[in-house]
Amino acid sequence: MTSSDLTRTSLRIGLLSFGGPAAQIALMHRVYVDEKQWLTEDEFLSALSFCMLLPGPEAMQLATYTGWKLHGVKGGLIAGLLFVVPGAVVVLTLSALYAIYGQIPLTQALFMGIKACVVVIVIEALLRVARRALKTTTAWIIAALSFLAIFAVGLPFPLIILAAGLYGALTASGGITPDAPAPPHNLPRTVVTWLAIWWTPVALAAASGAALLTEIGLYFSRLAVVTFGGAYSVLAYMAQSIVAEKAWLTTGALIDGLGLAETTPGPLILVTTFVGYQAGYAVSPLMAVGAAAMTLWVTFAPCFLWIFAGAPYIARLTARPRLKAALSAITAAVVGVILSLTVWFALHVFFTELAEFHVLWATIPLPDPASLNWRAVLIALAAAYALLFRHLNLIPVLIFAAVAGSLLARV
Repeated sequence: MTSSDLTRTSLRIGLLSFGGPAAQIALMHRVYVDEKQWLTEDEFLSALSFCMLLPGPEAMQLATYTGWKLHGVKGGLIAGLLFVVPGAVVVLTLSALYAIYGQIPLTQALFMGIKACVVVIVIEALLRVARRALKTTTAWIIAALSFLAIFAVGLPFPLIILAAGLYGALTASGGITPDAPAPPHNLPRTVVTWLAIWWTPVALAAASGAALLTEIGLYFSRLAVVTFGGAYSVLAYMAQSIVAEKAWLTTGALIDGLGLAETTPGPLILVTTFVGYQAGYAVSPLMAVGAAAMTLWVTFAPCFLWIFAGAPYIARLTARPRLKAALSAITAAVVGVILSLTVWFALHVFFTELAEFHVLWATIPLPDPASLNWRAVLIALAAAYALLFRHLNLIPVLIFAAVAGSLLARV
């Protein structure tokens, strides 16, 4: 198997990777295991388990691992970059169009329908993660506490993830599986190299006095190490910080960005590129491109660090019960975080007026019933029937929602 074969196959996967991580992983299993036989079933499952231990998009990291196993670092770069770049180009193009045309009434009507559909998409993701994560009473308690912590009290997402992971690690039981192979000895060089690659653009931005680029680089670098549970959990954190604190974009624009990212190939975390572009566009179109590029770099460079540093240790890492228990607790916490995101999205999509109710340390948003957007509710119900009950393909449903939004806006 040559590197050109890997390149062609990786580009094919990158162009066809619609539908979120579950669909992307299924596609890679069909290609890597069934068609090409580059990985055995056991190798694929072990690699997937390892990638699920890591922050960041597990499908992109699985592609990177496969390329690394076949052709070392060169192969990992080929497979990982080609999984991301096609979707990144599309998201960047859509971000530019949105910045120019987003305020036109027709565009707003289209996005009203998309936002209503996005609420259902997030509910679907919540149900999917909950089925996998909430198998014990402890997991349900962690999820409930996480929901209250971020939705009502407003605790930072990284703090919630850290607390859940520590609890899981400290309460784990069991021993390490024996006969884990000894790891290679180039770990320090790999870590130093990829830390330098990760942080060099941020350091250059700081040295040149580009305050916004530096702030974006630092913010999304921090985000890159806490993205357990996928893009939906990160969106809850972004909603908490970039909308309320940094004011880089509005609540509606963030939901619009998620709707755009859902229609593109590649990992859903590419929505961060949309956020970076809109934040930079407030300064200038050139700054928008720079901010999007900085966001893309610091979001995905850490993924290569995790894989190239950790892939040789797969057998040893996946044999550690404390690490597994920490991941299980974090995944349970992510359910609560995604529930918070679901409620937050629904309130802002279905109601135009919200008030705040304060009790002790909690602040609870309450909708004004008179401000209910019945059009958005109607579209959401139709999307829920299509996605949750009929299990139709996402892209046609999003198109239907956009068209319905434009038609109902005239009523």
